[in-house]
Amino acid sequence: MLTPDHEERVEAVLTKRLDRLSRQLERLEWHVELSNEAFAIFVRFWLTSNAPLPDEAMRAAQATGKKRYQAFVESLAKRMEAGPKLRDEVEG
Repeated sequence: MLTPDHEERVEAVLTKRLDRLSRQLERLEWHVELSNEAFAIFVRFWLTSNAPLPDEAMRAAQATGKKRYQAFVESLAKRMEAGPKLRDEVEG
């Protein structure tokens, strides 16, 4: 700490850390943008591909939807824990 080049060392360490943080934020921004675009494409596709259900079929569809949603959440949890991750599939 008492060396003559102490200030340069501190600056170099801070610069390196700031560069790393900048790269991490850029990757995070890319992943958020990818997620947003994937979700938007899915919603657009789903809305244009699925006609509204008649009232008499709504209860059965909701029950099925709850089961499918639960399976989706479980699958997502497993994928987040063990992979493979979407980013690896997209970047690889």
